[in-house]
Amino acid sequence: MNPSKLHTFTVDADKAGQRVDLFVGEALGLSRARLKRLFDAGAVKVNHRAAKKGLTLVAGQQISVVVEEETREAVPDEEFPLVVLHEDAALVFVDKPAGRASHPLQSGETGTVANALVARYPECAQASVDPREGGLCHRLDVETSGVVLAARSRTAWEAVRAAFGERAVDKRYLALVTGPLVDEGDIELPLRHHPRHPDRVEPAPHGAEDAREAVSRFRVLGRAGEHSLVEVRILTGVLHQVRAHMAGIGAPIVGDTLYGGREAPELGRFFLHARALGLTHPETKKPMHVTSPLPQELRAELERLGLQLPRGEGESPAS
Repeated sequence: MNPSKLHTFTVDADKAGQRVDLFVGEALGLSRARLKRLFDAGAVKVNHRAAKKGLTLVAGQQISVVVEEETREAVPDEEFPLVVLHEDAALVFVDKPAGRASHPLQSGETGTVANALVARYPECAQASVDPREGGLCHRLDVETSGVVLAARSRTAWEAVRAAFGERAVDKRYLALVTGPLVDEGDIELPLRHHPRHPDRVEPAPHGAEDAREAVSRFRVLGRAGEHSLVEVRILTGVLHQVRAHMAGIGAPIVGDTLYGGREAPELGRFFLHARALGLTHPETKKPMHVTSPLPQELRAELERLGLQLPRGEGESPAS
């Protein structure tokens, strides 16, 4: 049996009104599946009483969580072609290719970004709460390319995770979509896991207990016929948020057939790229902005349609 660790928190005024499962998930960086196991086992307590996941928090409440420590680390994989966009003593920004998972789900699994990270930066294995994540502070879908951020110490990881939870990280994506679309707009559409299809999310019915707030902001960068090249900035971080939100306003992503997008067999993936991350560095306290160049297959698709990135959408990796 793996050792357990007790985590304790006091609910601040700015977290009052949040659901306890979302609070714990953000604070500890846990997956929904692992959160469910903790609540089912009564391992999450509020003011010393076992809590249900939908409990709304009140300022001043004491939360305790007993978490069984994971001992399985990501297996170092030196064969993964890791492309580093920026590195320093605290952080590593890498360029994830489409078709690669962010981190392993099973013990011994290789071929993921996390495997490559711990091969090159062994300290990353101990930076994240779940050692399989190899220090990753967030994740991208398998077929989404672009910049992902990992920490090299637990202190840096916790600071970045807190920044994500406080919506202090600027996350920008490029997507190619079809359908009628205004020049810019905000999408405020709560999402939940689909009750019959666990591999996708759907707009949440009003008042649904499992709804998660999801806010996106988009602007059209160029148009060609029914196609639009869109920059999407997500203010929250819900599974499949960009994909579900664009589909939800009638502009699904090209190649994303799971959400109603047009098939794109010549592309071999859907057209979604995590273009940039911006945040305050956890140690230097200086602003950082790291970008990922658009992959060649996505550039080729834009050229085929006669689209191009506007001037000012530069390719400088870090600043």
